Amino acid sequence: MLKSENDKRLELPDIMDSLEKYYMVTRTDGEGLITYANRNFLETSNWTPKRILGKSFWQMFSNDEEGQEQSHEIWSRLSSGRSWFGTTKKTTRHGDPYFVKMVAVPFMDNSDTLCSATFLELDVTDDVELREKLQEIAFIDFETGLMSRHRLETLVNEYIESKRHFSFVYITIDHYYTLKDHKTYDSERILMKEFTNRLKRYFQDSPIARVGVGQFALLTPYGDWYIQGFLAFLKEQPIYIEHTALPLSISGGIVRYPEDQQTYTQLITAALAATKEMTDSGGGRIASLSAESHKGLNRRALIDRKLLTALDRRNLQVVYQPQYDVASGRINLYEALVRWEDEELGYVMPDELIPIAEENGQIHAIGAYVIEEAAKLAAEWDKDKRNICVSINSSVREFSKPDMKNTILDILRDTNCPANRIHLEITEKFAFQAEVEKSIIRQMQTLQDSGVQFVLDDFGTGYASFRYMQNLPISRVKIDQVFIQALTTHPKTKQLVEGMILLCKSMGLTVSAEGVETQEQFDMLIEMGVDSIQGYYIGQPVTQDQITFE
Repeated sequence: MLKSENDKRLELPDIMDSLEKYYMVTRTDGEGLITYANRNFLETSNWTPKRILGKSFWQMFSNDEEGQEQSHEIWSRLSSGRSWFGTTKKTTRHGDPYFVKMVAVPFMDNSDTLCSATFLELDVTDDVELREKLQEIAFIDFETGLMSRHRLETLVNEYIESKRHFSFVYITIDHYYTLKDHKTYDSERILMKEFTNRLKRYFQDSPIARVGVGQFALLTPYGDWYIQGFLAFLKEQPIYIEHTALPLSISGGIVRYPEDQQTYTQLITAALAATKEMTDSGGGRIASLSAESHKGLNRRALIDRKLLTALDRRNLQVVYQPQYDVASGRINLYEALVRWEDEELGYVMPDELIPIAEENGQIHAIGAYVIEEAAKLAAEWDKDKRNICVSINSSVREFSKPDMKNTILDILRDTNCPANRIHLEITEKFAFQAEVEKSIIRQMQTLQDSGVQFVLDDFGTGYASFRYMQNLPISRVKIDQVFIQALTTHPKTKQLVEGMILLCKSMGLTVSAEGVETQEQFDMLIEMGVDSIQGYYIGQPVTQDQITFE
C-alpha cells in the first residue's frame, strides 16, 4: 500500500527511535561541530554531553596520519553531498582506540551546501581486534592470502640475522581511494584479487605482504631492472572490471640490504620515502632512493631518537632575531627560534627539527618550552618599560589539542607576561587546517581577545593566502623571503610586492618583510611602505644574553 508524504514523515521518528536503540548516533552542523550524541555513543566513547557538544568531527578520530586522512576523506564526501560507509578507527575521550562500522549521511540545503550530517555507528572493536590477533598469529592477510605485515617484519629480521642480501620493495596503487569511490564492493574485491595474482605471477618465489589497503611489500634478490619490469607486465596484463580495462597506475620504492639500510624499520621507512618521491612526481614509476636521500633519512632517524633526551636535558636553545620597525626606527620585536646543537648532529635548524617533532609528538613539549622562554623574556622587557614584543612560530599540531589556548594563557599568567607582548606566527598549512577545523579558529579568537596577535608567515607562497586574510583573526602578514630575494632583479616581483603591501594595508593589516639582506632591498621596501623589516641586514638570531639596547 502506497503512503502519503505526511504518513512517511510521521513514521520518521519511529525509524530514528529504532536506530537510536541499536546504533551510536551523532550529528554535526555543516562545519563539522557536533550538535547531538545519543546514549550509546556516550557510553562507548566515554564523553559526556557537556564535553562532546561543540567538539569537532575530526577530534573523534585517531590523531595519526592515517586517521586524519580518513576523517578528511569522509568529510570531503559529505561536503560534496555523498554518503560514506566503511570501517574506521575512532578514539574515546581518554584517547583509547575503538573501531566502528559507520554510515555517514549528508543533508544539503537548497544551494547544495552541507548544512548537517548524521553518523550511525556500530562498535566492531572486538571483531577487528580478533581479526588482527588471528592475522598476527597466522601471519596471513585474509583477503589476499598474502603475508601480513607482522609476518613480513619477522621474515625481514630472519633475513638480516642470516646476513642475506635482498631488495625490499614497497608498491602502492596510485589514487586507490579515488578508484575505490567509483567501484562497487564486488569490483573492489576483484581488483584486489587480480592485482595480487599479478604480483604472485611476476615475482614468483618472492615473499609478498599486504601492508595497507592498497599497499604491498616484497623481498626479492633481483635487481632494479627486473623489479621495474613489473610496470610493463601490468600493461601487458591489464585488469578488467565489468569488461572494461582498469586504468591502473602504481608507484614503488626499492631499498637494498645491507647497502642502503640495516634494520626492518629503516628499510620500510626508506622504501616509503622512495615511493612518496614517485607519487609526488606523478606516479607510475618504481625507483631506488638516492644516496643523498638515504643520508637524509639516517640523519632524520638520529634526530628522532635523540630528541627526547635533548628535551629532558634542556639542550634546546631559543634564539631571537630582531625585527626593525620603520615608523619608530627601532627594534620593536624579536622572533623566537628554537635551535639545537648536538655533538653528533651539529646544528639542527627549525626547518629540520619541527617536522620531525610534529611526527613523533614532541612538538607540544617543544612549543611549550619556546613559549615559556619567550614569555619570560617579554615579561622582563615589559617590567623594564621596553615596548618590545616577541613572536613565536606555532604548529597546527599544537592547536589540534583543544586546550592549547589554555596552555598559552596559563604560561602567560605564570610568567606575568602581558598577552599583547606575544605574537603567534602561523603557516599556510596551519591556516588551511584552521579553516577545516573551526575549533582551531575559536581558540585563535580566544587568544586574540586576550591580546595575542596572529601573523600569517610566508605570505604570498600559497594559493589561498588572500582568503585566509579574510577568514582568520590575523593582524599582520610577513611577505616571504622568496619575493624579497628577487626584489632587485625582477621588475615584476617588485610590482607584485607593491601590490601585496597595498592590498594588506587596505584590509587594515600591518606588513613585514622577511629575508632582507641588502641595503638596496631595505631602501626599496621602505619606499613601498612596508611596516617592519627582518633579515640578516637587520640582525642575525642571537641568544638572550647577546641582545643589547642603545
